[in-house]
Amino acid sequence: MPLISGILIFVFWPLSILAEPSPAAVSVFNTYIGAVEARLAQQHAAQSAFLAPVASVPDSQNRLRRGELLIENLAPATGRSLPGAMLHHWRSAAFVAGAKAADFERLMQDFNSYPRRFSPQVLESKVLSQQKDRFQVLMRVRQRHVITVVMDTSYNIAFERLDEKHGYSISRSTHISEIESPGTKAERTLSASEEHGFLWRLNTYWSYEERDGGLYMQIESVSLTRSIPFGLAWAIGPFVESVPRESLEFTLRSTCSALRR
Repeated sequence: MPLISGILIFVFWPLSILAEPSPAAVSVFNTYIGAVEARLAQQHAAQSAFLAPVASVPDSQNRLRRGELLIENLAPATGRSLPGAMLHHWRSAAFVAGAKAADFERLMQDFNSYPRRFSPQVLESKVLSQQKDRFQVLMRVRQRHVITVVMDTSYNIAFERLDEKHGYSISRSTHISEIESPGTKAERTLSASEEHGFLWRLNTYWSYEERDGGLYMQIESVSLTRSIPFGLAWAIGPFVESVPRESLEFTLRSTCSALRR
């Protein structure tokens, strides 16, 4: 009963102060994204350091070769809490023996198969437009941690192949809407003034390199969410703070599993 009461309090929180991130939060997020993408551009320009080292994990190279998935939090401690918002930045790496760069590209560009390969997080996936290796994609996603949230999300996604063994992709969210009562007759898209701010922005960056008899993959996600209302950290905190990490890890594990099959 306390949990249900806490969630109900959250649901009826004054939505007008939550609906959109503040201009200050958006500015910080955009500046941060600019720095991340500049660093990735430099990283991709040097094949000797195409993938960033997992500095926080000892013996990372050998652990990757043994099949471990490594994950680290890159969000700066001083910049994570923004005016009314939170910035999340996670990076994870994995190695799949026998996999090739071309396998990864076929897998990740087959958006129609996402609901099967990335179930139960991805419920629906549809390509809205395509120009060569650039896509506009609509996905309905479900996130569950204490509470369950369903969102319709659209992205601009670009794939770049540098050579036969090196490539990367960039995915930037263009629109995110929260769905009420999904899959029922009462289903509807919440208006901007009704949404709870579980996810305002999401950028995802893949880098992949074929060597050592397999494929190394690195994925980074940078997201912007609402902050946690005072007194509701016990109910809402696990969702806002845990879902970005868990979603990243789930995506990489599912990708590894599909490549091994």
